[in-house]
Amino acid sequence: MMNNAAVDISRLRVRRGRIRVFDDLYVAIPRGRITGLLGPSGCGKTTLMRSIVGVQKIDAGEITVLGEPGGSRRLRRRVAYGTQGAAVYGDLSVRQNLAYFAALLGAPRGDVDRVIDEVGLRGQAGQLVDSLSGGQSIRVSLGVALIGSPELIVLDEPTVGLDPVLRADLWRLFRALADRGVTLIVSSHVMDEAQRCDRLLLMREGRIIADTTPRSLLEETGAADAEAAFLALIDRDVAVSIPTRRAARDTRAHREEVDG
Repeated sequence: MMNNAAVDISRLRVRRGRIRVFDDLYVAIPRGRITGLLGPSGCGKTTLMRSIVGVQKIDAGEITVLGEPGGSRRLRRRVAYGTQGAAVYGDLSVRQNLAYFAALLGAPRGDVDRVIDEVGLRGQAGQLVDSLSGGQSIRVSLGVALIGSPELIVLDEPTVGLDPVLRADLWRLFRALADRGVTLIVSSHVMDEAQRCDRLLLMREGRIIADTTPRSLLEETGAADAEAAFLALIDRDVAVSIPTRRAARDTRAHREEVDG
């Protein structure tokens, strides 16, 4: 395990239906940092996040979160998970939603007001969620994840569909949380958000093709921006993986011929 790791994963294998998503995946995520999980849709980001928070069935491997087995009951108040899109009750107000989840977690009485201020919804606290804009609804869901002051917050594409101003506001909040020692794992397929992270895990087809930092990503590829750097890494990965897959296919064919 990485020293001071918030999450340590080894030999992770996951299938969804007939599709093998991960095959012997290894990764360690440090505490108190913003780790960006980036890659195209369908590369396995959501499955990896679900595995970390313990809501994904895995076939094999070990996942340790904050020193405990992933999905352990002891992690319920220490780990928060924000799914894609709004995950709150539309017929309740902002305050009622947050109060409900605070009661479930046994959070301190002042948590609801603290979270309302942190996500910038003081003026909408009494409104029904169904009356809010899409961006405001997403902020309510983020507020739910902040209830109880979790040590690890896992956010699945929290800024998707938001305007640039709101995205910048949320990233300032993420940075403030990390500065307080909270560990954040934030997935995105928007490459310019890579520059806001401390650490980057770039994924493709269920594999981590780069474990790096924003600065190192640009230096290693010589690209001018994160999107160009990621495309360069994909080209490099394709060049390596095609011969490897061809060799594996030929080996299987040879074995079948010999056995046959």
